[in-house]
Amino acid sequence: MSFTFNKNERLHEFRLVRMLFTDGHALSVPAFKVTWLRFRNQTLSFPKVMISVPKVIQRKSTDRNTIKRHIREAYRLNKSILYDGGSSKPPDLIFCITYLSKEILTHRAIQDKIILLLRRLKEEYEKDF
Repeated sequence: MSFTFNKNERLHEFRLVRMLFTDGHALSVPAFKVTWLRFRNQTLSFPKVMISVPKVIQRKSTDRNTIKRHIREAYRLNKSILYDGGSSKPPDLIFCITYLSKEILTHRAIQDKIILLLRRLKEEYEKDF
């Protein structure tokens, strides 16, 4: 598995985003919330992810961009958690990671929480399967 985060792994289609937030499930870890949906209409080449840091939570755009950069990096390094042990087919999953903390967490703290979040997401996805 490569440690990349290409455009085809990003959730950017308006139709899919609307479907995610109307029909999706939610779970949370302190400082993060993930909304996810099993997308069964077509086979996805990768799980598609969207990262969001609301302006209400962090007012400065530089802080929002820094947090998003840390989240993307943590996801890029740990996305292999979502794959089964050795399975070549990726899960047909779309999800949005939303940052909810008023304070700016360190890169290490964000990475630890993303690992926990991805493990919980995998458990919920397998339960729904």
